[in-house]
Amino acid sequence: MTTQQDTTHTGRQDDFIQSLIAFTKDHRATYWSGTLSQFLETVLPNDPKAAARTSHQYMWDMIRWMGGEKEDGNFRCKLFEQELFGVDESIERVVDYFKAAAAGSEVGRRLLLLLGPPSGGKSTLVILLKRGLEEYSLTEEGAIYAIQGCPVHESPLHLVPHSLRGQFRETYGVDISGEMCPHCRSRLDNDYAGDFLRMPVERVFISEAGRVGIGTYAPHDPTTADLADLVGSVDLSKVAEYGDEGDPRAWSWSGAVYAASRGMLEMIEILKVKREFLYLLLTLTQEKNVKVSRFPLIYLDETILAHTNLAEFRKFLQESENEALLDRMVIIQVPYTLNYKDEARIYKKLISSAAPAFREVHLDPHVLHAAAVFAILTRLHEGEEKELELSKKVRLYANEEVEGHAQAETERLRQRMPDEGLAGISPRFVINALSNAIIQSNARSLTTMDVLLALKDAIDNDARIDPKRKRKWIDYLVLARKDFYNRWVKEDVHKALFVSFEQEAQDLLDKYLDEVEASLDNRHIRDPITNEERKPDERFLRSVEEKIHISDSGKQSFRQEVVRKAMGAFKRGEKFTLDSHMQLHNAVQQYLFEQRREVLRMVSSTTRPDEEVRNKISVVERRLVDEYGYDSHSAREALNYVTTLMAQE
Repeated sequence: MTTQQDTTHTGRQDDFIQSLIAFTKDHRATYWSGTLSQFLETVLPNDPKAAARTSHQYMWDMIRWMGGEKEDGNFRCKLFEQELFGVDESIERVVDYFKAAAAGSEVGRRLLLLLGPPSGGKSTLVILLKRGLEEYSLTEEGAIYAIQGCPVHESPLHLVPHSLRGQFRETYGVDISGEMCPHCRSRLDNDYAGDFLRMPVERVFISEAGRVGIGTYAPHDPTTADLADLVGSVDLSKVAEYGDEGDPRAWSWSGAVYAASRGMLEMIEILKVKREFLYLLLTLTQEKNVKVSRFPLIYLDETILAHTNLAEFRKFLQESENEALLDRMVIIQVPYTLNYKDEARIYKKLISSAAPAFREVHLDPHVLHAAAVFAILTRLHEGEEKELELSKKVRLYANEEVEGHAQAETERLRQRMPDEGLAGISPRFVINALSNAIIQSNARSLTTMDVLLALKDAIDNDARIDPKRKRKWIDYLVLARKDFYNRWVKEDVHKALFVSFEQEAQDLLDKYLDEVEASLDNRHIRDPITNEERKPDERFLRSVEEKIHISDSGKQSFRQEVVRKAMGAFKRGEKFTLDSHMQLHNAVQQYLFEQRREVLRMVSSTTRPDEEVRNKISVVERRLVDEYGYDSHSAREALNYVTTLMAQE
């Protein structure tokens, strides 16, 4: 018998196979090789501008090919959307850097430095750019050609003599920048007697593993680091063969800057390297040249993208001689996200890539969000905003409606506290705590309370955290539970008590709106049951409004505000729903919940419930499982927890 789960699984397999087929169609690379003469006759005329692209232009074309757009004021780039969450502003600045550099501005003569806390997404951003380059080079739009056998896979256009480059520009409408590398110049003279039209050309494909178009340098011990890791050195095994250490063929072209030519060089923890490394890189960025012994300047066109953490950057700032180096860098901060919903998406991504035993553990629907709220609280500054509670600030940063505070306040808060997100709990810390909770409990299901307790243990047992900060962070765990989890789990249980909560809630909202409009217009209303005209039901209106503490003196202004929002929705052609007014949303939920409290009272007061009571409780549990993402264990725990909260009210 075929189950719905089997059908879903088969459907996913089919979708994935179709995605693979579409990918191969889009990335069906055509290899090409020939002489420069053939390249100029058959390849170049198709797209001269593409053939003459700089590394920054190639990067910008790749980003545009991947797709990107503004959405709700935020930049969404398809290259990053499945891997990076909550750092849209940083991504937009990186994209703007490549756009400006591709246009030929001075920005392209600056080293791009990503700065931020550990586990904030810097490395992921760079990795995605590298993977994007590799994928783009497999397409017809991303075709890139090089002199065959060139150690820096340089453009075949470098073979065009300088005296003919003006005529080339008039013919094809593009400029040629760059010089032949010493290795290709030697080959041209020795193997082809200076006949550059016979030099072999081929299409190359960017590959980090193949050291084509992507280079990566990670510093090791600064005292033993050697510039040869970047620019190569004499290959003694070949000196005897060619008889001269100055022969380009006797040089080891294994340095990272050569691998990155025509593409991108990643410098990991760049500020840990010696200053001579930095000067070489900054000169390469600004002048597109490197100088090594025995050779003239070697032209290299590549984007240098570095990243480091805040501690190293602050040490770097303390040394006055580094000011000149800072002037030649474009620094983009990549902080932790301050939106708990995006933070939860990060956890979900990390869990999806974990071991199967980890992925298969059921998490109740609020585990990740509650942990995320705690993480965000550790990244915020209380500052001078005493009137704005931290929990309200968290909700504002998550684009939620907060009573008494306009959403426009969010941008003002960010501007007043630009350092928010540069410190606090990292996603890795939360995932480690989650992993420990799974290992220690050996459970197949974890509740939000389990995870909050695991985070508390992680804080208590971390010797790196000072006692004062430990106390504050444990207070944040309590805040995440009281101000967020309690509200979420109560809402779930409230809704599960109804056969059709959404419909009943909407009906109640419509009734409230009808009664309010009649009350404000001072007119009678037709009763839907008796069909008789009557005065507005003031008792009903007040019973709803009192749930959110609307005073008798403030009821009129509240009702006018509700009607204004309803009219605004009507003019926009939208339906006025619970999500249209957060305060009214809470009032309706609480009003409806009062009608079902007796079921929960049975849970808490009946030690040995009879069959009727058990049936009512099991119906609520089943709805929590079927409709709200719980399993049987976490559903029972949620019911017990909410009844405990009720007893405390």
